[in-house]
Amino acid sequence: MRAGSIRKAAEDMNLTASALNRRIRRFEDEFGAEIFERLPRGVRLNPAGELLLQHFRGQVSDLERVRSQVADLSGVRRGHVSIACSQALQPYFLPLQIACYRKEHPGVTFSVNVRDRAAAERDLSTFSSDLALVFEPVHMVEFEVLLSVPQPIHVVMSKSHPLADKTEIRLRDCLETPHILPTAQLGVRHLLEIAVRDGSRQLTPILEADSFEFMRHYVKHEGAVGFQIPIGLEGSSDRDLVFKEISRRDVPVGHLLLGQMKGRALPVASARFANQLAVYLGQMDAARDRQA
Repeated sequence: MRAGSIRKAAEDMNLTASALNRRIRRFEDEFGAEIFERLPRGVRLNPAGELLLQHFRGQVSDLERVRSQVADLSGVRRGHVSIACSQALQPYFLPLQIACYRKEHPGVTFSVNVRDRAAAERDLSTFSSDLALVFEPVHMVEFEVLLSVPQPIHVVMSKSHPLADKTEIRLRDCLETPHILPTAQLGVRHLLEIAVRDGSRQLTPILEADSFEFMRHYVKHEGAVGFQIPIGLEGSSDRDLVFKEISRRDVPVGHLLLGQMKGRALPVASARFANQLAVYLGQMDAARDRQA
């Protein structure tokens, strides 16, 4: 229960605390089990309550899927698509993809939830998001992979930076210059930590941030370098910046995964949008292979 206490929940529902408590007790009697732990400072769902909440969320999801199927029968696609995504997808990639989809299906609405790689998976398991497009997910327990796209780490720097003219960028060169790192919960940082784990060099950032946009802007004000994946850079028109792949001898290639919760039947609009993303990302990956 998000409110955390009977009193707060009752206020939200315009009920007295005693009236809400009676309703809960009556439901628990009919259900045959308690669903809350009563704590000194509030309540929280017990394991039975968590299972029941998951069941209700699944029922709501199934109802939404049927509604979108019925709307399709009339020839007018309606519905809502919720997607959890890595922040690298936010500035360029997703706005274009959503606009393209809505051009064909203006009755479909969207919500975009920017999440780190662990939170995106939680969104799927709680039905907070239908889809996740996330770089280097953590657990993969409830994550059904629809598509995996390789994303090598790139260095981001001012075009006047001494490394900007190099034909090959080595990680040691980046670490010998002032560098900015994403925070620990982001997949790019995870891969960089793997890269230095057995070496003599260490990550010694002058600055850490949880925003790639901030890091891209900051490198223009100091002779520093940042790190990002290419899908977060494609579409950028910033002529003051240079983006170059770091040698794959130094940093492992990560993967951007498109996925949904295992076993869930998606609403029509979400399933069609997932297919659009898969087709576009597959074409983009094939084009990058041809250029390599």
